[in-house]
Amino acid sequence: MTRRPGVLGNDALLLLTAAIWGFAFVAQRAGMEHVGPFAYTAVRFALGSIALLPLVLLERRTARRVPFQAPAAGRPIHPVPAGLLAGTVLFGGAILQQAGLVWTTAGKAGFVTGLYVVLVPLAGLAWGQRPGWSRWLGAGLAAAGLFLLSVTRAFTLERGDLLVLVGALFWTAHVHVLGWLSPRTRVIALSCVQFAVCSLLSAVATFVAEPVAIGSIIAAAVPILYGGLVSVGVAYTLQVVAQRHAPPAHAAIILSLETVFAALGGWLVLGERLSPRGLAGCALMLGGMLCSQLPLILPQRRREKKKP
Repeated sequence: MTRRPGVLGNDALLLLTAAIWGFAFVAQRAGMEHVGPFAYTAVRFALGSIALLPLVLLERRTARRVPFQAPAAGRPIHPVPAGLLAGTVLFGGAILQQAGLVWTTAGKAGFVTGLYVVLVPLAGLAWGQRPGWSRWLGAGLAAAGLFLLSVTRAFTLERGDLLVLVGALFWTAHVHVLGWLSPRTRVIALSCVQFAVCSLLSAVATFVAEPVAIGSIIAAAVPILYGGLVSVGVAYTLQVVAQRHAPPAHAAIILSLETVFAALGGWLVLGERLSPRGLAGCALMLGGMLCSQLPLILPQRRREKKKP
């Protein structure tokens, strides 16, 4: 059985992004032992932006030889205004998530953040997107898994969880913003600019709201380097590249698996235990991802059955 060209590649990039982001919750939690949320976010995204500069120059040289072609339905957008928009939305999600980690665990923050898997298709309805029954079913399975993973039997939602939940609204907007921008601009430049904007906004907030200590930043060097070079520089760029061809609702379901990796990382590194209820939630989320693949598999099978 053959698959549509590029589908498996895009899904692999999205899954790798989810894994990197999931383990980044552990790094973020560890970094918060030394620095505040604004400072951590500022340095982390600055590193991510700087790491991409050589690739931006390479992309620019390539664009001179092969001019960028926007989709027929839209006009090309310069990476700077595109990055300003994406970076502002990114700042909202990143800083609320980071602040929420002061009062909640790495695993639980990952679970609550993953609620955007439900919010993305709902938001897409506002401008006429129709995810299809399989992706709605996949989102429903993922949402049920998130409920088992993140909500206690007492149905409590603490301060940290509330901040992360509001941040999920920004992640929802970010998925849709990238889904619209990435086919219309140079993706590496877009990533670099959005990281720089997020870092600048976080730096301003740091000098206003937090004490700045170089020693604390040095003490948090390892989690900051992972969060900046790997989680930001690599993973966010993989997301932008993959979303050039992946529908937002489909991308959101796969990216929501970062919650599973966050739970795994919290268990392995921080000693956060995963209950049978949590394991059931992981299984439901995996089922949601597989269900989202049905539209890509069933049409091929139908065509194969028609062959003599």
